[in-house]
Amino acid sequence: MALILLLALAGGVAVGNVYFPQVVTPSVAADLGVTPAMAAQVVTATQFGYAAGIVLLVPLGDRIPHRRLIVSLLVLTGLGLLAAGSAPTLGTLLAAGVFVGVTTVIGPIIGPMAAGLVSEDRRGMVSGVLLSGGLGGMLLSRTFGGALAQWLGWRAPYLVAAALVLIIALVLLRTLPTTTPPSAQRYPALLAGSLRLLRTEPELRRSCLYQATVFAGFSAVWTSVTLLLTGPAYGLEASAVGVLALVNAATMVCTPIAGRQVDRRGPDKVNLVCLIAVIASSPVLAAGGLGGTLGLAGLALGSLLLDIAMQSGMVANQVRVYGLRPEARSRLTTAYMACAYVGGAAGSWLGTGAYGQAGWPGVCALVALLAALALARHLMTVHAHTPRTHTRTARVVRGGDGQGVPRVR
Repeated sequence: MALILLLALAGGVAVGNVYFPQVVTPSVAADLGVTPAMAAQVVTATQFGYAAGIVLLVPLGDRIPHRRLIVSLLVLTGLGLLAAGSAPTLGTLLAAGVFVGVTTVIGPIIGPMAAGLVSEDRRGMVSGVLLSGGLGGMLLSRTFGGALAQWLGWRAPYLVAAALVLIIALVLLRTLPTTTPPSAQRYPALLAGSLRLLRTEPELRRSCLYQATVFAGFSAVWTSVTLLLTGPAYGLEASAVGVLALVNAATMVCTPIAGRQVDRRGPDKVNLVCLIAVIASSPVLAAGGLGGTLGLAGLALGSLLLDIAMQSGMVANQVRVYGLRPEARSRLTTAYMACAYVGGAAGSWLGTGAYGQAGWPGVCALVALLAALALARHLMTVHAHTPRTHTRTARVVRGGDGQGVPRVR
C-alpha cells in the first residue's frame, strides 16, 4: 500500500504541472510585458502538450519497463520546468510549457502499471487512490501556485515544481519494482494499436462513451459557470469559480470508496449509480440560476454531486478497461483518455453554445441529456447480457439414420 500511496503522490505532482499555470498568468503578463490574453496561451500550450503526450508517450508503457519510463519522463519534466522558470521571453515559456505538458503524463502510465501489481479484486481501490492523488494535485497546485506567484513571482512555482519532480524521480528510481514490458512491438505499431483496440473492443468503446458524455457535461458546467457567477445573477469576480471548485475537494475522499464498491459489485453497477447521479445533479445545478444564497447552495451541492459521480464513474470505467487485455493496458488507457478529452473539449463548446441560447438552464439540460444517452446505452447493454431463464434450449437427437438432427425440446 505504501507504494500505491507513493505512486498517487507522483501522479498528483505530475498532473499539477498542467494546472498551476492557470493561476500564474497575470504575473507572467506583468513581468514579461504582454497582455493577459497572450500570457494565457501558456495554459493552452501546456494542455495541448499533455494531450499530445497521452497519444504519443503513454503507449510506451507496454514497450518500456515502467521504472525506466516513469523516471525518465519525470527527469525530462523537471528539466522542462527549470527551463520555463528561467524563460526570458513568452516564446521560450510557451515552448517549455509544451515540453512540460508532453512529458508530465505520469498519471496515465502509473494507472496501468499499478493495475498489474495488484490482484483483480483490488484494482478498483487502487484506481480510486490514484485518482484521489490526481485530484489533490489539481486542487493544491492551483492553491500553492497562486500563493507562491503572489509572494515570490511567477517563476517560483515552476522552480519549486521542478525540485519536487526531480526529488520524486530519485525516490521512484530506488523504490519502483522491476517490471517486464508485455509487448515488443515497434513504436508505430504501438501508436496504431490504440486505434485498433478502439475498433475491436466493444467494452472499451462502451467505457469511452460513458466517460466522454459525462466529462462533456462536467466541462460544460465549469466552462459556463464563470459566465453565470460574473453575470447579472451574482455579479461576482472570476475568482469565485476557484472558491466553488474547492468544494469538490471532498471528491478526494469519495473516489477510494467508489473503488472499493467497484471491487465488490463490479463496474456496471457503479456506472449505473453514477449516471443516475449525474442526471440528478442537473436540477440541483439549475437552482443556481436563482441567484442569492439559495442559488450558491445549489451550485455547490450540484457541482459536488456531479464531480463525485464523474470521478467515481471514471474509476469503474478504468477497472473495466484494465481487465480487457493485460498485455495492452497502456494502449487501452491511451484510447480511453483520448476519448475522454475529446468529450471534454466538445462539452466546453456545447456548454458555451447552450448558455448563449438558453442560459444556465440550457447548460443543466445539456448535462442531463448527455448522461441520459450514456444511461440508455448502459441499460441496453445490461438487458442484452441478462440471462433468459425461460429460453428453450436446443438438443441434438439421434435419428434412425444415426445423424444428428437439431430439434427444440
